[in-house]
Amino acid sequence: MNNSLVVITGHSKGLGKALMHHYLNKGKFDVIGISRSKLDFDSPRLQQISLDLADLDVLKNELEDVFPRGDYKEIILINNAGWIGEIKPIGSMHPKEMRVQVNVNLLAPMYLTNAFIRAYKGYPAKKLVCNISSGAATRPVAGWGGYCSTKAALAMFTQVANKESGTSEFRFFSLAPGIVDTDMQNEIRQAAEQDFPELKKFLEFKEQDELANPEEVAKKIEFLLSNPERFPEVTQDVRQYEVS
Repeated sequence: MNNSLVVITGHSKGLGKALMHHYLNKGKFDVIGISRSKLDFDSPRLQQISLDLADLDVLKNELEDVFPRGDYKEIILINNAGWIGEIKPIGSMHPKEMRVQVNVNLLAPMYLTNAFIRAYKGYPAKKLVCNISSGAATRPVAGWGGYCSTKAALAMFTQVANKESGTSEFRFFSLAPGIVDTDMQNEIRQAAEQDFPELKKFLEFKEQDELANPEEVAKKIEFLLSNPERFPEVTQDVRQYEVS
């Protein structure tokens, strides 16, 4: 068989970019990266698709082209793209931003997971879906009503997909990556304290160098997906295991 294939959403920056480089450096992976903007980066094993995951009508029309047929021994979907959204208390949130947040954080990965299963059901390869979750999926954070809710819903969707699979044909993970030093953290630090009571804590994460390095997190995610037999539970957190 030929290379393995990994499809990564949000590959143009942050953790998604680190995942892209990590898998390309492995040498045996073809990578499809999906983001609104393409990187000024070329590799014979990288295909970049420019898609705004908030635009579900466009995404729906492109789904068949996202998951190619090929003689792959392993096929992975990493739904990494996410948006912290408007950091405001409930009652002060704007409907437009709420809709975009639900589209990007929940509906787009649902569309992609559904299309992935449809494309590769019965396909003779190892098949995994990793939906990037958050500690906010299980912990209410004031000001993060949309983010907490969409991540919690995606975690449950992943649990349902795993329950429905019933066999080892597909593996599903809902993975919390920890607090990673990305643009999202910078957006969080720009919030107004009256809207986000935990602002001081997140400022201290940066000041005290407590944010995780995206490259190290990417390495741990790849380790998980390369060794699914070591991780029987759907819900995982990179802070709870070490790479060996």
